Amino acid sequence: MDAPAPGPGEVPEDPFALHSSASAVLDDHGRVVGWSERAQELLGYPPDEVLGGTAVEFLCDSRDLEAIRDAVAACDRDGGWSGVLPVLHRSGRRVELGFRARAVIRAGSAREWFLVVAPAEEVLRWETDRSVLDGLFRRSPIGLSVHAPDLSILRINRALARFTQLPAAEIRSRRIGDFLIGPDVKTIETRLRRVLETGAPLIFTEQRCRARSDPDHEWVVSVSAFRMEDPAGGILGVTQLVEDVTDRYRARRRLALLNRASARIGTTLDLGRTTRELADVAVPDLADAVSVDLLESVARGEDNAEEASGPVLRMAVHSVIAEALQVMHAAGEVFHFDPRTPQARCLAEQQPILEPVLQTNPSWYFQDPERTRRALGLHAHSLIVVPLTARGLLLGLLSLWRAGRPEPFEEDDVTLAEEFAARAALCIDNARRYTQQHQAALTLQRSLLPQELPEYSAVEVAHLYLPADPATGVGGDWFDVIPLSGARVALVVGDVVGHGLHAAATMGRLRTAVHTLASLDYAPDEVLSHLDDLVNRLADEQEPADGRPQGQQIVGATCLYAVYDPTSRRCTLARAGHLPPAVVTSDGTVSLPDLPEGPPLGLGGLPFESAELELAEGSLLALYTDGLVEARGLDLDEGLSRLREALSRPGRSLEQTCAAVQGALLPEHPPDDVALLLARTRVLAPEQVASWELPAEPTVAARARHLTETTLTGWGLAELAFTAELVVSELVTNAYRYGGGGPVTFRLIRDRSLICEVSDGSSTAPHLRRARTTDEGGRGLFLVAQLTERWGTRYTRDGKTVWTEFPLAAAVQGFSAPVADLALDG
Repeated sequence: MDAPAPGPGEVPEDPFALHSSASAVLDDHGRVVGWSERAQELLGYPPDEVLGGTAVEFLCDSRDLEAIRDAVAACDRDGGWSGVLPVLHRSGRRVELGFRARAVIRAGSAREWFLVVAPAEEVLRWETDRSVLDGLFRRSPIGLSVHAPDLSILRINRALARFTQLPAAEIRSRRIGDFLIGPDVKTIETRLRRVLETGAPLIFTEQRCRARSDPDHEWVVSVSAFRMEDPAGGILGVTQLVEDVTDRYRARRRLALLNRASARIGTTLDLGRTTRELADVAVPDLADAVSVDLLESVARGEDNAEEASGPVLRMAVHSVIAEALQVMHAAGEVFHFDPRTPQARCLAEQQPILEPVLQTNPSWYFQDPERTRRALGLHAHSLIVVPLTARGLLLGLLSLWRAGRPEPFEEDDVTLAEEFAARAALCIDNARRYTQQHQAALTLQRSLLPQELPEYSAVEVAHLYLPADPATGVGGDWFDVIPLSGARVALVVGDVVGHGLHAAATMGRLRTAVHTLASLDYAPDEVLSHLDDLVNRLADEQEPADGRPQGQQIVGATCLYAVYDPTSRRCTLARAGHLPPAVVTSDGTVSLPDLPEGPPLGLGGLPFESAELELAEGSLLALYTDGLVEARGLDLDEGLSRLREALSRPGRSLEQTCAAVQGALLPEHPPDDVALLLARTRVLAPEQVASWELPAEPTVAARARHLTETTLTGWGLAELAFTAELVVSELVTNAYRYGGGGPVTFRLIRDRSLICEVSDGSSTAPHLRRARTTDEGGRGLFLVAQLTERWGTRYTRDGKTVWTEFPLAAAVQGFSAPVADLALDG
């Protein structure tokens, strides 16, 4: 019977083994003189039928005689033969058998032939396995080592022998530590012992190692191992297969590094953070130390109009060697690269520079001999410098150093550095462009909105401004504090429909118009009427000729305009579609005064009304836009309720109140523009104001001059008396002549400047003109304009007021006792 075929994964038994093979003995004449039981099983002939007979007669088919003669000739020539021949079974069928024939010498020089026979199928399987085994040890590119239970080496194949640089025959009985160095030996032996102890195979486990024959080169190998056992289960040792996967590992590592670079570089549009992210990605996977330098103009957000030899700004440094940070320029330093350095060459040529092995003699690798000496002392031995370029623009460079790991940089490392430097450069350029645009937006914001509000005698102010689009830094909301004549102040808050630059441009035009109207001293309702006309004109300008809308259209705005007078404590307000202000008393009581609600600006043709409030000293006036109370998706009533709560706590500074309002009502990124203006009212002390009503009579100018001189002397401003008397005399004379015959009101206010006001019942405005040499008059206002810092006219319901301002001398030391009522001379 045929032996059973081995199962999947089993190693076939040697078919010529004594316990499994058939055997026969032939004498020198080809007669069968020996026949085994296994031969009877294979061919069906019992011994009594074959012994003494010629093997050819009953075992061979006539068709196979030629092959048999060749086998016999080989036996005679070589003393033996092995191969496959067909023979006849007792049943008459042909059977393919494998033969091994050897000559046996008997006494008297007689020869016999000892035959060992097995089914050809089993022989072919066994020969194939032998060929595989031979291939593993002789021709396989994958390393193979066989170890005894004590892990001494029994045998290695030629691939692994090349790795050790020793002949395979000299490896026997040696250990892994004879060829590898460092902690790698312990790691490998620990894993092999685990395989011996547990029987669990080790499959494709990657391991770094360094060979004693080349200690500066690090290999990465994939190790698989299995335990060897005899048929009885006894442990014979362990076999490991070792494949060099260094290139594959490095390629995978480079790909992973590129993926990390893509994910980690450019998370923000901040130049500093982007360059730090670039440095963090490169260390330690690619380099031991890295620096990122940008041309100084690029770091400022500009295009690099400077030459590549211009100064650079060190943006980021990173190193796994702490001492290296003491050698390298620190982040924030500005310097020039020495023209001989690789960095200078890289900037000039805009090409990567590879210095695989740093020379020890140049003294300029690190800008100066001392830095270079210290760097080489830290074992810096290899350098890559890569330019940072994006969209055809040179931005700076990236320098990578190796010191801790022994292997130098290679061309593949340069390619990798170029790849993620290119990605980083694009992010840096985006950050640069953002910086450029952000600075432009900030410049626009500074031009459109007040920055640091000056001190005012009428109010103490603080503000909060948050645009919905943080990228531009400006929106359609605005606020303003405008000084007016008579120590008064105008408080303005407005909201243009829309966001971004379109709304900001319209806001800028409205704000300019408000300043112009305020300088003309228009009443609040008149200011809103003029703004309404302006918004209508702006809407007409935006209407395209073909009727097709182009871009964002600004169709309207709201505004709240208030004028506060610190001498009377009266505040006059008018609103155009805007939310009413909040008024907070000194004890924290909050109210929303019921003001006439005018239509939003831009509807046209509808009137606006003013209302007047009397505010106690220290009252808080809060003007705001709807973005403040609707930011969290709240309805208007709930938003106003939260605003009241945030404003109702007395004893805080205005800045603290702004912060409290922001925390109570606003998310981190408001969906709408937000403007908040807080103004705490002040009152001019009675001793700072002197007012008289003078009868319209020829001596009125003399009386006004006397009052001026006496009052200014009492205020400690005697040095201004002569000039002020000239101006007052001119203004009072004009009021007497052209004021309609009614009484003249004369007022002096000592504030940050000296204010003189003369009021009469006429609505005719004086105007400055050039008098001819033959004219008897017309020079008074010219004199007023020359002697005062500012002058102007404002209209009231009962007439007009002409006012002037004198700057106070810095040397003025205060004033004497309060000026009360002064008697008028006749």
